[in-house]
Parts: sequence; C-alpha cells; structure tokens
Amino acid sequence: MMKVALKGHGHDHVIELDAGSTVKQALVIIGIHPSTVIVSHEDVVLPHTTKLNADVSLDLTIVSSGG
Repeated sequence: MMKVALKGHGHDHVIELDAGSTVKQALVIIGIHPSTVIVSHEDVVLPHTTKLNADVSLDLTIVSSGG
C-alpha cells in the first residue's frame, strides 16, 4: 500500500492505494470527477492514466468552463 495526498482548491485528502493504481482511481475514491481537475506533481501535469507506484503528493487544479 502507498499513501497518496491530493491537495488544492479546498481539497485535502490522504488515501491509501495499492501500487499500480492510477490517478483516475485516486480521484474517484475521493469523489472528484476526473474531467473537473488537472492533476500535477512537481509542476508536471499527469494524465489520469498515470500509474502511481510510491507515496506521492499530488496537486489538484479545478478546470472551469463556461461562456
């Protein structure tokens, strides 16, 4: 098991996941629809399909749209 911290814009979660879980799986566990956020690590944007293999802290940026 690994610890994944997800922080940003009112979210501050630490969850445990199996190694090899994806960014998308982490988002779903904390109740965030993946299409509503951009996830980054050390200022690098991560695709939601990125597999996580160690303890990590991820930053969440809310995507807003409208007209």
